[in-house]
Amino acid sequence: MRTARIFACGAAAGLVGDLLFGDPRRGHPVAAFGRVAVAVERKLWRDHRGWGALHTAVCAGGAVGAAALAVRATRRSRSASLALTAAATWAVVGGTSLGREARAIGELLAAGNVEAARERLPHLCGRDPQSLDGPGIARAVVESVAENTSDAVVGALVWGAVGGVPGLVGFRAVNTLDAMVGHKSPRHRRYGWASARLDDLAGWPGARLTAVLAAAAGGDPRGAARAWRADAAKHPSPNAGPVEASFAGALGVRLGGTLAYGGRVEHRPVLNTAGRAVDVTDIARAVRLSRRVGALALAVCAGARLAVGAIGRRSA
Repeated sequence: MRTARIFACGAAAGLVGDLLFGDPRRGHPVAAFGRVAVAVERKLWRDHRGWGALHTAVCAGGAVGAAALAVRATRRSRSASLALTAAATWAVVGGTSLGREARAIGELLAAGNVEAARERLPHLCGRDPQSLDGPGIARAVVESVAENTSDAVVGALVWGAVGGVPGLVGFRAVNTLDAMVGHKSPRHRRYGWASARLDDLAGWPGARLTAVLAAAAGGDPRGAARAWRADAAKHPSPNAGPVEASFAGALGVRLGGTLAYGGRVEHRPVLNTAGRAVDVTDIARAVRLSRRVGALALAVCAGARLAVGAIGRRSA
């Protein structure tokens, strides 16, 4: 029960820290992990799945191992354990920075400065902004807010509830590796396979919880559930599909369609065909929905962890 309370209080404190401060501009632990992963890739890279799997194991396993050592070093002190959980939560979630970037792009679009919005879009997602007009940028932002609500907030809380600080850190490590090497570029098509598949597995529970909470917290629960049921499987990503479809239904908009990544054009199915086209005002609505989903995810994950701890205490 003690560890359950530490997670609940520490995760809440970490989310408050993210709300107040967002991500640091310098010295972010995730950025440090990224530099280490790049250095490991320089040593290990071969155009082979096995070497890519080794890269994933070394980087993700090293992060989890370091977190486990930190937990062991602080386990005798309740306050130190709580502080470690809060710091880890703050380091791995990114809801506030996600919202800030999305709103900044929305403000540029509202002011008619599409070119500046194009320049800022890569801060939020990996799409080719030059092929997008104003509505296309707005749609890309809403889709990124939806997907990153799962990746940057809910998924981390789920694994934190399961595995404490090592779960928080491990999820963020896997998610970061997927962003770095999991895409299907010529260099990483084979080398990044293991990172991409592991990210799909790690993201599965958080994506489903995000979709459920988006339906519950949005303006149209039935529409969200209907879009999720009808369209999620059409998306090429097994985790982004439920999240984006549920957000689309909750917001009453259409997501999906043609997009470009690094010069590669993709024609994705439309999610929530009954919805209207995205406009700039939907960016702020998506950010508000993302925040509600994050708060609900904390309540669900902390509550579940406390309930499991209470059951374990009674049965002991």
